[in-house]
Amino acid sequence: MKDETRVAQAGLHSDDQYGSVSAPIYQTATFRHPGTGQSTGFDYTRTDNPTRRQLEREVAALEHGADATAYGSGMAALTSVMLLFKSGDTLLLSEDLYGGTWRLVEQVFGPLGLKGKYVDTADLAAVEAAVDPSVKGLLVETPSNPGMRISDLRALSALARRHGLVCIADNTFLSPLRQKPLDLGADLVVHSGTKYLAGHNDTLCGLVVAREPELAARVRTLQNSFGGTLGPLECWLVLRGLKTLAVRLDRQEDNAQRLAAWLAAHPAVKAVHYPGLPGHPGKAVHNSQATGPGAMISFRTHSGPAALKLIDGLKVISYAESLGGVESLITYPLTQTHAALPEALRLSTGVTGDLLRFSVGIEAFEDLRDDLEQALRGL
Repeated sequence: MKDETRVAQAGLHSDDQYGSVSAPIYQTATFRHPGTGQSTGFDYTRTDNPTRRQLEREVAALEHGADATAYGSGMAALTSVMLLFKSGDTLLLSEDLYGGTWRLVEQVFGPLGLKGKYVDTADLAAVEAAVDPSVKGLLVETPSNPGMRISDLRALSALARRHGLVCIADNTFLSPLRQKPLDLGADLVVHSGTKYLAGHNDTLCGLVVAREPELAARVRTLQNSFGGTLGPLECWLVLRGLKTLAVRLDRQEDNAQRLAAWLAAHPAVKAVHYPGLPGHPGKAVHNSQATGPGAMISFRTHSGPAALKLIDGLKVISYAESLGGVESLITYPLTQTHAALPEALRLSTGVTGDLLRFSVGIEAFEDLRDDLEQALRGL
């Protein structure tokens, strides 16, 4: 079954009793047992819930994984992954990454003894050189947030296998409809399901998908033990969002390709970072492992004040954090998504005052272009 059909029918066959086309919401904390020594298969919603199980099955199938676990946010999903490691371990991470990931590693798990080491994962030699006996895992964002840097998932997964590392790929920016890291050799995939999977900027969600059953079982034990699970109603909302993922992403990506080309030719724009543009660094690698460039664009104005003026001038595109929803959003990474990063890391990865991150929505291209044009005028 093709992905487009699978997402359109997400949850369709989950109700054998009544044939409900929409997956039922099992809004319950606990389940009544038929008798002593008997179970319906469900005991307590933290451990398992039919609505959550359906979402997890759908996402595991999309990512070609053995199993998936759903959480109350993307950060809860990342926390579950971090709990696979122990004090004294080192985790290699893409140096250009979401600021919340840095905060989790450094401010939460750092005091517990897990060390983060940041490296340009687009440079295989640099990653190889960073491996030492304490390194137990590798976390990769590709395309990265917000620089849109491209890392070779096949090569990094092979490197991780050689060194006995758990290879983790954050696939939030592309979704399983554009990239399947497990097929490329990664051990785990992480999603902020809040973004493209849910797709409507109304639901927090995180997901972890494991390639092999043994690792999947370890992650599921962690999910049940620390309890950051996604509630039944939110699971249903993400399932509903999944149904339109294919058509949403097609429209968003078409808009993004046209807007990236338009921005690249605009005199008030200094640079555009988008894998769909000719000459984007790593484009050949991206095209070898993904089926499209996605709908995330980062671009630079000629100064920090110009970037802020542009934000204030927008009328159709909203100034807000998050991404992947039907509405176009513009984000200022310096003070929003990447504010937690230390200045040296921000500067080395290009998170400066002139940088804007643009999540392209499904609106009419002409309206988005005209909004950018009137905001860019006079910068």
